[in-house]
Amino acid sequence: MTRTQKPGLRARMAVGASAVAVAATIWGVTALVATDGHPTHRQEDAARPGEAGGGPDEGGGGGAATGAGGAPAAPAGLPDTIAHASEGGGNTVDITIDDGPDPRWTPQVLDVLARHGVKAVFCMIGPQAKAHPELVRQVVAAGHRLCDHTMNHDTAMDKKPAAYQEAQILDAKRLIEEAAGGGAKVEYYRAPGGAFTPDSRRIAAAHGMRPLGWNVDTKDFGRPGTAAIVEAVKREIGNGPTVLFHDGGGDRRQTVEALDQVLTWLKEQGRPTGFPVRTAP
Repeated sequence: MTRTQKPGLRARMAVGASAVAVAATIWGVTALVATDGHPTHRQEDAARPGEAGGGPDEGGGGGAATGAGGAPAAPAGLPDTIAHASEGGGNTVDITIDDGPDPRWTPQVLDVLARHGVKAVFCMIGPQAKAHPELVRQVVAAGHRLCDHTMNHDTAMDKKPAAYQEAQILDAKRLIEEAAGGGAKVEYYRAPGGAFTPDSRRIAAAHGMRPLGWNVDTKDFGRPGTAAIVEAVKREIGNGPTVLFHDGGGDRRQTVEALDQVLTWLKEQGRPTGFPVRTAP
């Protein structure tokens, strides 16, 4: 190789490296996919620029005094990072239930949980809670925890202004707490489809709600069959303790059956259940 050839080769190598870097950025972001007409973000370890990723206890932007739209800082001891771990630690598993309450399926989910002596987190849609306050009260009376899942389940809300995100989160919180009555509080916030942003996380934490992710997506929303839902839990539980099910958004018969089988299996495995962390990192 001559001395005059080397600069040209270096230039080509630099261009190639830049292309690889761009490709890695494209493939590393959280992807938007649709499952049975229910769009959802896959949680990935890689984060969008300026956005929290979905890896275990991943977050970003923590410690800022305010966010866009004037979101105050989180109360002392309540991080704005995305929680995945369990308060119980060890091999404890957290059951989370999204998109309700639903007058047909939520009571059946509650029955299964009661039969197994398991507590769960119910991530509720604001208007659904307003329409079915008796179900919200049943959830609270049974010792489960409440989670804000916004007003409209807009999986593209991470593309919307901070003021829109704030309204989606805080309006839903108000409706859920009004439905619950008795001073019950919403303790978590789960972004629709995992579409968290630094602003939405700060807004939630500043109002007493820990951002809540998941480690195991059962894919139950797409109704793949009871056996497939159960197998997804067994296959992915090594990813972490927080499992995602649904009690709203359609026919949840498979979910009810699978939840019963999963809780039986967890008991056989000697795995207790609990709640996701709120104050721990």
